[in-house]
Parts: sequence; structure tokens; C-alpha cells
Amino acid sequence: MIEELHDRLGRPPLMLTTERLWSAYARVKTSQVKGADARRQLTDLLALVRFAIGLDTELRPFREQVDKRFQEWIFRYNAQRATAFTPEQTDWLRLMKEHIAASCSIGRGDFDYAEFSDKGGLQKVWGLFGNQLDALMTEMNEALVA
Repeated sequence: MIEELHDRLGRPPLMLTTERLWSAYARVKTSQVKGADARRQLTDLLALVRFAIGLDTELRPFREQVDKRFQEWIFRYNAQRATAFTPEQTDWLRLMKEHIAASCSIGRGDFDYAEFSDKGGLQKVWGLFGNQLDALMTEMNEALVA
């Protein structure tokens, strides 16, 4: 849906790009816009929408928001468990977070992409998280994007 919104905004007569929208907000609400000089990603359109409808009080690159939410989520998740994630599990969670930052979600099919398949793909991540994997992905999608 993000891609469709991006395509429709970019068509005549609007001809709006994520960069143009970001720049417009940077001119009008300078103190509330962060990362105005960075190269925009398609996922930044989600940050623009959240800011425009008032869900966020600052306009920050989507990746920054996901990074912050991931830190909060993993700290909270580890605090609620008897044992923390292992270093290898944490590395995979970071890979999953990067994928979410680039595409707004993660699902089983995404483990076919190179960044995952080069490291063992779905079979490897399933071996690390077992039957908790699906619930973990759902929780990450909600915590990092919502």
C-alpha cells in the first residue's frame, strides 16, 4: 500500500515525491523535522503520513524510528524473560529489524532474500527461535512499525 501511495502521489498533477514532501515540512516546521538532508527511502512515506495525521510530533526518518523502537522492544522483551536472547539470536533480530526498516514488515517469505538466505535463511532462524518465530515476527512488526 505504501508503494501504491508513493506511485499515486508521484503522478500528475501532484508530482510529489517523498523528498519534496519532506523538504516542504522542513521549511514549514523546521524544529519538528529531523534528517532533512538525508536521502529519503520509500518507507519514509510512512513517517510522513504519521506526522501529517498527528500520530508523531516530530518528523524523523523511518529507519531512526525503527532503530529506537527496536532498542525499547528488545530491552522490554529481555526484561520479561528468564533468559535474554543469545548473541546469535540478537544478530538475527537485528537483521530482521533492518528488513523491517527497509520494507515496513517481515514474514516467513522474507527469509528467502539474500541478506537472510546467505546466513541460512528460514531453516537457520527457525533453529534459533523454533515455534516462537511467528509470534516474534508479529510482535516485532507491531512494535517497530505501529
